[in-house]
Order: sequence, then C-alpha cells, then structure tokens
Amino acid sequence: MPFRSISAVYSSGRTLLAFLILGILSAVAVWAQVAGGTISGTITDPSEKLIPQAQVSITNVATGITTTVMTNADGFFTAPNLLPGEYEITVAAKGFNTEARKGITLTVGAEQVFNLTLHVGSAAKTVVEVTTEAPAVQLASSDISAVVTANTVRELPLNGRSWTDLAALQPGVDTIQTQPTFATGADRGNRGFGQQLTISGARPQQNNYRLDGVSLNDYANGAPGSVMGGNLGVDAIQEFSVLTSNYSAEYGKTSGGVVNAVTRSGANAFHGSAYEFLRNSALDAANFFENAGGHPKSPFKRNQFGGAMGGPIVKSRTFFFADYEAIRQSKGIAYFDSVPSPDARSGNLTNPTATVTIDPAAQKYLALYPIPQSCGGNVCPFVYTGQQVINENFITTRLDHKFSEKDSLFGTYMFDRTPYSSPDGMGNVLLGSLSSRQIVAAEETHGFTATFVNAIRFGYNHESVNNNQSVSAINKAAADTSLGAFAGRDAAFLHVGGVTDMSGGVGGLPTYLYRWSSFQGYDDAFFNRARHAIKFGFAFERMFSQATALTDPNGVWTFDNLKAFLQNQPTKFQGGIASSLTPRHFRQNLIAGYVQDDWRPRSNLTLNLGLRYEMATVPTETQGKLVNLRHLTDLLPVCGVMVTGGCSGTGALFSNPTLHNFEPRVGFAWDPIRNGKLAVRGGAGLFDVLPLPYQFTLLETQAIPFFQYTTLKVADFANAQPPQSPLTFPAVPPADITGNKSRSTFIDSNPKRNYVMQWNLNVQYQLTPSLATMVAYVGSRGVHQPFRVDEADLAIPSVTPAGYLWPANDSPINPAFGSIRGMFYQGRSYYNALEFQLARRMSHGFQMQGTFTWGRSIDTSSATVAGDAFGNSISSLDWFDMRLTRGLSDFNVGRTLVVNGTWEVPTAKSFSGPGRWITDGWELGLILTVSDGVPFTPTWGTGGDPANTLSGDDFAYPNRLGGPGCANLTNPGNPNNYIKTQCFAIPTAPDSAFWNANCMGGDSNSLQCFNLRGNAGRNILIGPGITNLDFSVFKNNHIKRISENFNVQFRVEMFNILNHPNFAPPGPGDGNTDIFDATGASLAPTVVQGGTAGLLVRTTIPERQIQFALKFIF
Repeated sequence: MPFRSISAVYSSGRTLLAFLILGILSAVAVWAQVAGGTISGTITDPSEKLIPQAQVSITNVATGITTTVMTNADGFFTAPNLLPGEYEITVAAKGFNTEARKGITLTVGAEQVFNLTLHVGSAAKTVVEVTTEAPAVQLASSDISAVVTANTVRELPLNGRSWTDLAALQPGVDTIQTQPTFATGADRGNRGFGQQLTISGARPQQNNYRLDGVSLNDYANGAPGSVMGGNLGVDAIQEFSVLTSNYSAEYGKTSGGVVNAVTRSGANAFHGSAYEFLRNSALDAANFFENAGGHPKSPFKRNQFGGAMGGPIVKSRTFFFADYEAIRQSKGIAYFDSVPSPDARSGNLTNPTATVTIDPAAQKYLALYPIPQSCGGNVCPFVYTGQQVINENFITTRLDHKFSEKDSLFGTYMFDRTPYSSPDGMGNVLLGSLSSRQIVAAEETHGFTATFVNAIRFGYNHESVNNNQSVSAINKAAADTSLGAFAGRDAAFLHVGGVTDMSGGVGGLPTYLYRWSSFQGYDDAFFNRARHAIKFGFAFERMFSQATALTDPNGVWTFDNLKAFLQNQPTKFQGGIASSLTPRHFRQNLIAGYVQDDWRPRSNLTLNLGLRYEMATVPTETQGKLVNLRHLTDLLPVCGVMVTGGCSGTGALFSNPTLHNFEPRVGFAWDPIRNGKLAVRGGAGLFDVLPLPYQFTLLETQAIPFFQYTTLKVADFANAQPPQSPLTFPAVPPADITGNKSRSTFIDSNPKRNYVMQWNLNVQYQLTPSLATMVAYVGSRGVHQPFRVDEADLAIPSVTPAGYLWPANDSPINPAFGSIRGMFYQGRSYYNALEFQLARRMSHGFQMQGTFTWGRSIDTSSATVAGDAFGNSISSLDWFDMRLTRGLSDFNVGRTLVVNGTWEVPTAKSFSGPGRWITDGWELGLILTVSDGVPFTPTWGTGGDPANTLSGDDFAYPNRLGGPGCANLTNPGNPNNYIKTQCFAIPTAPDSAFWNANCMGGDSNSLQCFNLRGNAGRNILIGPGITNLDFSVFKNNHIKRISENFNVQFRVEMFNILNHPNFAPPGPGDGNTDIFDATGASLAPTVVQGGTAGLLVRTTIPERQIQFALKFIF
C-alpha cells in the first residue's frame, strides 16, 4: 500500500514535518475549520501587469467593520476569516483610479476570487461598479460543497424548523430513512437523537457538524439534536455549508462530510423577529395504518414560538444577537402491534388447528398484551395510541466586538433542554427521556501584518442525556413484582416469535445515562506569499464521556412462537443484574496539525496542496473499568485494573493505530476559457476514522467483571443438579445465575489504521449570471472499517459443497461466556456516484435548485455504535467470512432527486389601493424529494436458532429461488405482502445422503436442511421509495409606517401535501423480515392468516400535515 509509507513521500520536507510535530507537541489548539469566508484575488493594470502594494479595503455592509490588506509583489491579496454577509470592496494604488465594488456576497467557509483591473488616473477619483452576483462557479478549491443561504433556511417549508434537515437538499446527502424510532426504546438515544445523514456513502458517525467553528457531534459522534431529533434556531443561523467530498486539510475529525454553520451577528441597525407556528391534528390527514384499520386519527397539537433580536451595543464596534425558541407538543403516537388473538388467549390455535392448555404463568403475562379484534388467526393487529409530550426550550446568544482594525473577538453560547415522555408500545409503562445541551464558542482574530492573520478559538460542547427511563406504571400488571424474573423486579421483557415484543413492567426496558463533554482548542494562521495562500494550524480536544447502562434489568425471556409461550416452553433467558451496575468515565485526547497551500501557478489554475496529521490517544477509564478479550477463546479478559478471578491481567484497551495518521490531500481548480464561467475541478485525499469513545461505550458498559449480564439457555438446565434447578418462566432461580455465564467484550487489540480515500472530478458552468450547473463523479473507499456485532461467540460452521453447515452437536467458540459482543476492524466500504445540480440564485424574486444523485454504497457492515445500527440492520453478521456480508450499505439510496425553490410572486403594476395590498407580498416555496428505498435482508426462524448457530442473534438465512417472477423480489405498492415470499425457501440438502449425514429439521423427502446457511445475501431486497412534496404559501405585509423593514408575515406550510404514504422497509425489530418461523412454517400473509412476512407496519414520513404561522420581522 502506498499510504503505508507516507512519511517517505515527505522525507525531503523535513522542515515541514518538524514544524507539524512541534505544533502538535505544543498542543496548542483541531482543525482550522474556521467558520468565516475568504476574499482573495489579483490586482492588475490594463496591460495585465501585476500591481503590488495596492490597498484593498473590505467593508461588511451590516456592521460597517472594515478589513484592510495589501497586495504582495505578485499583486495577490487574501482576506481570511471574514463573517459571511454582504461586502463592499475598495482598491487604491498610487497612479490609478480608486475602484469600488458593491453587493459582493460572501458565504460560510467559501473563498471568493475577486480579480480587478485598475485604470490609470488619480487615487482621488473613485469609480464605483455594483457587482450584485458573486461567481457561480468555484475557482479556488476542488472540494464539492454547497451553501444553504439565510433565505433558504428561513423561507423554505421546514417541518419542525430544524435547520440541519436542509443539508439533504445537496447532492450526495441522504437522510437516514431507517434511524430507530422512539418506539424502539433506548435504541434511538443510544445511536444519537439527532436526525442522521449519510454524506457521500459514509456512515453517519463519520460526519462532523460545526457551529461557529466548534464541533457539535454528540456522545454517539452523530448528528446533534434534542430528544425531538432536530436542531432549533432557524432564526439564529446566518447560513451553513455542506462539504461532501475532498475538502482541504484544515478539516478533520471526519471522513464523510462537514456541515459548517455560522450564527447570526448583530449589525448597526436593529433587526429581529417574533413568531408562533401552530400545528393541530384537525388540520392533518390520518395515518395510513389508522385509516386502513378504521381507527380514529391520533390527536396532535404543537405550539412553536419565540423571538430573535440583534443590533449594536456600540455602533460599528460592538454587536449582540439573541434568539429564544420553544416547543410545546402533545402528540398521539400510533403503535401498530401484532398481539395474541382472542382465540389464542383462550388456547384455540390455528395453522395448524390445536387446542392448548394455557400455563398459569403465561396467563398472567397475557394481561400485559392488549386485546385485539378477532381476525381469524393466532396473531391479530392492534393499534395503540400513546400520548407523547415534549417541552423544548432553546437559547442562542452571540456577541461581536472589534477592538481595532487588526483585532476582533466573538463569543457564542447555545443552550437546549428537552424533556420527553411517552408510554411504551402497548400502554403498560410511562417512559421518559431528557436531553440537555450547551455549546460555547469564542474566537479572537488578530492581523499581525497586512498579509498574516491568526485566529485562536476555544469551544466547549456538553450534553447530558437520560435515555428511556421508566417513570410509572399505566397497567397495574406492570408493577406486579410477582411476575418478575428477578426478585423485587417487575415483569420481564418477552420476545415471542411472530408477536410484537412486549417490553415488560416498570424498569423492564434498558436505561442509559450519558454525560458528554468536549473541550476544544484551535489555532489557525493565514498568510500569503507570492502566489501562495497558506493556512496552517493546530488542534487539541479533550473528551470526557460518562455512560451508565442498565441493560435488560428485568430480564428477557425468548419463546420460539406463540404456542410455546402459552405452554410455558421458553428457549432462553437473558438479563442484566441491576446490583452490578456502575458508571464508566472514559477519557481521550485528540491532537492534530495541518498545512494547506492554495497555489496559483497561473491566473486560471489553482492547486490545492495539503497535509494533515491527526491522532487520538487510546481511551482510558478513570477507575480502570475496561475489559477486552485479547482473543475470542480467552477464558478471562485483560482489564484496566486487576480483579482477582475476573481478569487475566491489566493493559491498554488496544494498541494505538493512529500514530502515523498523515493525510495528504491534493486538488485543482482550472478555468480553461479564462472567463470565470467554466471550472474543471478534481482532487483526492486521505481521511482517517479515529477510534473515539462512541465505538466502545456499549461494549464496555456491559461486560463482566464490572457488569454482570447473564445468558441462560433452558436446554442447559434440563438436568440441573442442586443448588441449581430447571429454568422455568417467569422467575429465574438465583442459583442458576450465580457463577453462570455472563457477557464479555472482544475488541481487536491490534487494530489497523481505519481510513477513507476520497476522490472526485467535476465540471461547473455558469449558464447565466444567476444560473449554474454542475456534473460530478464522486468516489471513496473505506479500509479497516469498524465491524460491530452484538454476538461474536457463535459456532463456526463447516465448509461443505452445499455451503456453510452448522453441525448438530457443535459448541460456541468460547463456552466460558454466555455471549461476547465484538468489534473487528476488518470492514470495507465502496462508494461511487454521479451527481448533477442545476441552481438558480435569487434573481427577480425567484430561486431554485435541483439535484440528482445516482449512487451506490457497498460495504461489509454499516454498524459502529451497535450491531443493529438502523431499523433494517442485521445485528450480528457472519464476521468469519466477509464475502457473506458484502452487500449494499444499510443506508444506501440508489437514486435521489431533490428540488427546492422560492418565488416572490410579482404584483401587477396597474394595481393600487386595496387591490395592490391583496395581491402584493405573496411568496411560494417547495421542497420535492423522490428517492429509492433502502435495502433489507430476508431471514427466517428468528428467536429459535433453527440453523443451530448458537448465536444470541438466533435467526437464519433462507435460500433465494430463481424462476418466473423472481427477478424482482418485492411487490412495490403492496403494504400487505411486500416481499415475494414465493421466491424464498428453507435451505435444502443436495441429496438424501447429504441430508442423512448432516441435516437437522425437515425430512428426507423435502430435504430441508435447517442448519445449512441459505444463499440469500445481505440487503438483497429494496424497500419502498420516498415521494414527498412540502409546499408553503406566505403573505408578506410590509408596514413602512412603522419602519422600512417591518413585515407581518402570515405562513401556511403543508408537509407531504400529496399525502403519499411513504412506508418504512421491513426490519428485524418489526418482525416482518422472517419468511418462515423456527419450525419451518410459512409466515407469508398469502399462505397464513395473520402472517407477518413482508407486512409493512410503519411510515417514514408523516401523513399530510398543515402548519399556520404568524411572524413579525423587523
């Protein structure tokens, strides 16, 4: 690999390396990643000779603050780290007229090239030319990026007013359609509450979100967000950019994309807004499944209100801006459950017909299942509507101060607190969650000379989360300790094959507490020399991650099917021992340094040359409570601190793979016809994925000897001898737990460097002054990616001519433990995409952008935080053979079309008086999204381990069949039978001799071989696509008698205006990916009454919703 000898490539540049290392060791402030933009250019005379020592004055129109720089000997100037906004530029040189330009807009993080020709004359004479449009193509950088402007942020219809949602307007960016819902208990919070994005085929945890130059990533290293999932403060955001490929060396802690936002600042004129947005179920359509089942519409009410104001404290010197926003929401959440039918509750079963005697213990637990209407099967649908209550309060403040022309300072503070409560999916227990976030950013910028500027920045990111706590019992059976598996605890969680999981009594669901703090320091310097614009900087981040995980505290009982449950025939029990609960306090440092040279060897060519070094220390725990099996077969783990009988020794969690993380990045921007309208750009770079605390939190908080999680299989206790006894439901004998198998953790102790290689080639062309287009090819490859499984301790199958076979009398890799969760660094990822964009900037009251992405993301695993990262994920893939797991990424979206725009409807000039008032001020907006669905995997026998894998994730893979009608494996548009179940079968032996010698299940006539791995691969099915249109109508009423800018705006916003049902794909958690149950019986709805295979049960986008708002703008 050429990247293994990066230092050799730079061996001749010892001065550069010494400079980088010196900066890193000094631990002076991550990433340059300044939030401001840059204006640069070349000043020439009419004969194109360069003009040195020309004075360039750049004035922010809103604040009146002027930045002055000088051109160097090559006539080149650069003014870095400028606040986004509108600028005026004045250029003066001896012997030439003074030239001035107005209406120049600078966007966040962008570099605008501004070349100017001065004419011979007197400096006292000023020639003013209005330049209302910045260049529509990027002539200074090779990255693929886009800016979401202030007008877009505040004027487009936005459900929930979360500004980060607008990142998905850009090519290469997709919202994760299968992020766990709040109905999945702690799963959502453990993976991060924020709405996750995949950018250029990267995992959500590989993106970096920044506000005013400070990283906002949460404790799961995902998108920031409150318990509601969004980021308020639309009126506090000036604008933000989205970088999707091959960004420069100043950006770090990312191998996916960068979302880079800047808060609004005050100005010399007071400005602000006050508003209220109203949502009510009376205005909304009913949910698709509520309609289909004849159920009433769920109640919903939301008030979203607040205000923002900014202005001068000292004119042209000191400014403030403040924003407050609140949400008061009460929402009915419909849970679509599959529960025992009235006949089954009486012991009368069908398919096959049988009458069973219900065990008294099972009879008591039936009180925790709602009673549905009879449907003729063993399992019937039931819709339960629970009331979700959320109260969110959000505050942002910012101060800016200009000490002098060379010195400026700003500070930002953000606070967001959101308590949330909702019943579980069957109305047994009231649950609660809470998120509280604080962000602090402060930056001082100092110009040492006209060509050298330094910015030092400090940041603090804190988040406190209580995830999925039980508050109180709704159903009295949920507080009945006689149903407990553990003494003194309430009812256990039940997993019954073919039935929606029942989450147990009070305290039955896992509860997690997170406290995350990140102290960040940055120092970035900018200078130009000849034709080189050079940036260099250093970074330091200190991370504190505290996690407490109470996993399955009431225990989990598993039954193969409903009949087994009614007859009290469980297969296994799992549970965490609450008395062994202790928090973990992880600590880690991140250190980085970079140098970036944007070199202009010719006036129409820029070369972007960068080198970054970024490393992280190995995570530690303040009390040494770290656990790792060095090998899967070890009987005891290596720990951070010695526990006699529980650890084999002490040591670091793993060897550090980041010590040689040098990241070269190169690119070019070429203007071949020298008119500033055509740009040919491309580049490639290396981006590291650092092993940060989020990768290990759920592994380390649930491992013996510092936490006891037991797994007991009923068959192992069939012949138990005292003091142990046969394992029976529901109470677990304490002697069966004592000294029994618990959960451990395996983390690759010598991980290899995990990095992503990115590349792109793109062409931009300015068709008109306001209209530009882009076409791009974007690619990446990830190496040594995290490969997370919830169960690594399974039986390794034998290789046979018919495929992998699990022997009948096999044993797991390590019988010393009940389960082993694993992290292997052996994953691979591959991404290729074509991207198209057509964008019209605001002109004559109309702006529009259309993007189309045609991509394909392939990997061997998409999981980092947990094995089942998404609703369509398989929690434990076959890590022993990566060929079996290669497939479409869990978040892959093949084709995505997004169109957005706003139109200020013109008013006929002939109108006057009331007619003009009625017709004036109308504005329309829309966002249209059309995309393919995400993939999912067909399974069978979940809960019964029909293949005898001995895995805690006890499902099997079916065989995929060919033949007529099976080229496409789904029935698009059919929510009742989405999977073509006729295209799948239980694996079969090649002949009777093979069956007789090897197979379990089935018979010699059918040759069904349960313990043979099926040929159906990972993610071979594609879920339903997305079609969504959001539309808005505004009426602006400008009241100039109050002030020139005073506006009373009335808004109507309609989300999913077409009321198109956008279904979620089947997923393991919904129980609708199984084609057969553990006995081999079909679960097809076309074969079995109440069958769940391919039955769609949820939507990813709500039904049509209408929002009214009144907003005062001044």
